Amino acid sequence: MEKKYDVFGIGNALLDCVYMVEDKFLEDNKIEKGLMTLVDEKKQKSIIEKIKSYDSFIQSGGSVTNSVYTLSQLGGSGYVSVLVSDDDFGKIYLSDLKNSNVATAGSSFTTGKGMTGTCLVLTTPDAERTMNTCLSISSNFSIKNINLDDLKYAKYLYIEGYLVTSEIAMDAINECIQFAIRNDVKIALTFSDLSMVKYFKENFKSILKRKVDILFCNEDEAKTFSGYDSVNKSIDYLKNFTSNLVITQGDKGSLIINEDEIIKIDPHNVKAIDTVGAGDAFAGSFLYGITNGYSQKKSGDLASLLSSKVVSKIGPRIEKEEINSIKNFFK
Repeated sequence: MEKKYDVFGIGNALLDCVYMVEDKFLEDNKIEKGLMTLVDEKKQKSIIEKIKSYDSFIQSGGSVTNSVYTLSQLGGSGYVSVLVSDDDFGKIYLSDLKNSNVATAGSSFTTGKGMTGTCLVLTTPDAERTMNTCLSISSNFSIKNINLDDLKYAKYLYIEGYLVTSEIAMDAINECIQFAIRNDVKIALTFSDLSMVKYFKENFKSILKRKVDILFCNEDEAKTFSGYDSVNKSIDYLKNFTSNLVITQGDKGSLIINEDEIIKIDPHNVKAIDTVGAGDAFAGSFLYGITNGYSQKKSGDLASLLSSKVVSKIGPRIEKEEINSIKNFFK
């Protein structure tokens, strides 16, 4: 079967609201620094009220959407399955996907009644990002929002780790995995956030009982999931669950581990302003590379350079023109 999409992503649709704040703001509002915390609509509105005078910008987000956006801007063919409301935020979200050449299913799959999910991305001067996420309608994301007829035309199913908080989303993940296996679609998973690994490890183990083709994580997530303080021991443990392991290590670069070798990817030394979206950009770039004829080493080098550009600015994305200049460098 001819594959129409390089990557078919499933994840939470969140409108990202990005703010620069001081550490004191987090302390005063009892927000745990460096983690993603799920909050209800009342809590989210109270924080927005306190922060509304701060400089900010808004764009469609969510981990898997940011990754597929990057892949699409590099020239790949990306698709996301998400759930938004028919409110103004939902319209902004779907319009942004269309303008970014990211495919999605029709409104009968993607739109419902309620409030579109939001993510307050609070970035401190040390470039650490802290996220308060209100899933709203995204908490209802289920297999009903996924067009399996489109999934069978994808090279990869890409699963966002944030979905493990929801029982109905877990059911959707498992059904998509079974469908992907039957239809020759490879499977990639990202842990997404340290808090997901800390609090939902068993759900990840449930997904990983079927070995995935690629697992993305950072060093802290790898150590937390494995229970080892050693990177090497964590690698040995995680290799039981995936054919290809990609571990990002911040300013130390990254590692790509396959069944034959460990590939070291050098970092690009930049002044980090905002780490939001760096892992998403890395995964999207890497997936673009391996689905478009690049070696794992070349895919990793592309991902390292592009993600370094993301951390050197505010927000989880860079513009298409700069992405194209990076891509042309690798031709």
